Amino acid sequence: MRTVLSFAFLCMTCLTVTAQGPNPSDVDSEQQIKQVIETFFDGFHKQDSTIIKSVSADQVVLQTTGRDQEGKTRFRNEEFSNFLTSICSIPDSIKFEEKLTSFSIQVDRTMANAWVGYEFWLNDTFSHCGINSFQLVNFDGDWKIIYLIDTRGKAGCMEE
Repeated sequence: MRTVLSFAFLCMTCLTVTAQGPNPSDVDSEQQIKQVIETFFDGFHKQDSTIIKSVSADQVVLQTTGRDQEGKTRFRNEEFSNFLTSICSIPDSIKFEEKLTSFSIQVDRTMANAWVGYEFWLNDTFSHCGINSFQLVNFDGDWKIIYLIDTRGKAGCMEE
């Protein structure tokens, strides 16, 4: 009986130790996912569709939501190809920057979600802020963006 209790205690101790802390592969995946998102925004700021496409799946769903001036919720879909065209056609005279303010990444096997806070600046003037919610899939070792929805607003943006 004593041997059985000792074995049970040993098993419980091992389970407790392995259950604590993130799986090292999840930590690696989180870093890879953060890098994918940073690469996406590198391409965004450089207005380079090739860079953006390098971290995106063949088909990407792109959506946005926010409130209009009357406070009504607005929601729209955008074709990814139209998004790329619009980014690449911004004139050099317009300076824009999306500053990433926070990351929260969850991973389960081949799927991940990244909740990324941002502030958007246009010609060095604050425009709006919100959250980018990225869905990613690991295609045989490469994390790719498959879905992006964002919120946009001005309220509560610059609070510390």
